[in-house]
Amino acid sequence: MAKTRVVVVDDSALVRSMLTEIINRQPDMECIGAAADPLVAREMIRNLNPDVITLDVEMPRMDGIDFLSKLMRLRPMPVVMVSTLTERGAEVTLKALELGAIDFVAKPKIGVADGLRQLSDDITDKIRVASKARIHRLAPAPGAASTAAAGARPAGAGGAASAPAKPAVSTPMLGRLSTEKIIFIGASTGGTEATKDVLMGLPADSPAVVITQHMPPGFTRSYAARLDGLCKISVKEASDGERILPGHAYIAPGGMHLSVERSGANYIARVQDGDPVNRHKPSVEVLFKSAARVAGPNAIGIMLTGMGADGARAMREMKDAGAYCVAQDEASCVVFGMPREAINAGAVQEVLPLSKISQHVLDHLRATVGQALSRV
Repeated sequence: MAKTRVVVVDDSALVRSMLTEIINRQPDMECIGAAADPLVAREMIRNLNPDVITLDVEMPRMDGIDFLSKLMRLRPMPVVMVSTLTERGAEVTLKALELGAIDFVAKPKIGVADGLRQLSDDITDKIRVASKARIHRLAPAPGAASTAAAGARPAGAGGAASAPAKPAVSTPMLGRLSTEKIIFIGASTGGTEATKDVLMGLPADSPAVVITQHMPPGFTRSYAARLDGLCKISVKEASDGERILPGHAYIAPGGMHLSVERSGANYIARVQDGDPVNRHKPSVEVLFKSAARVAGPNAIGIMLTGMGADGARAMREMKDAGAYCVAQDEASCVVFGMPREAINAGAVQEVLPLSKISQHVLDHLRATVGQALSRV
């Protein structure tokens, strides 16, 4: 079987050497080149035609983001970012995912060699996933006018969302229903952008949304802040014990499990450490099991793009408890792993393109309102 051919792009000779060693130890992949900057990498990619590249962010002559933007417009290919675990590193990594990078590895600021050795399984797993991912050519970035038309809340100082400002809601209000229903989303590879697309389609009075996206510690706070500035609903990293409210979305902190419990008539978030479940922490399985147990028929489950089977069995438990569950279709997924497993488990009522999920969920909610009123 042909090996996955990888080009490493990083200005650190140590990192290039370590990544080359890690890749070449795998029987199913080989490092066919290593470049110190994007200009060298450009010629290497043109001449060697790799299957995947690993790409650093901060490099001389051209930074990784500029290079990625040009690459995904002119020659789209699978890219795994190698980012330093800092606040700026998190923000830049999220930009890279927006531009089309498949996934990222958070390399440590100190003890790089030992850190990369410890991450070797994670690095090679992500290269394997990237080699099979669905790649789309990057379209021209939308202008400010289109962002405003989407109903985004204005940004405050430093680009953070300005909390008091709320857009006018052009869709019919969901009213009391939003206090009864709760939306649960599970996602992995490709899910940062897929989740963004779903959340941007929800109105300001949406039912509460609780999200587990596979992410390491240090990135989810920046991710939540970025979504908060784009969406009509408020988005934040979940905190243990906080009340889950309509019009808000709560993201599982990287490296912690998120579940939902009841306290009287209210839902509350439970953020806890623990062993990985299905190799993941946070795990979709943990969140969806709590949805089946606590919310039952008041839950709506959404399974988005991702590798593996995390959450599939628990989504079936949700459906059996009366929840309404949908999955992203293969054509719009970066990786059709988690949705396919949920479908195969009999956990899903509808399989939909990403672009139609939000509206379908809203239509389902409004139909539920109509049915409730007809019984009064």
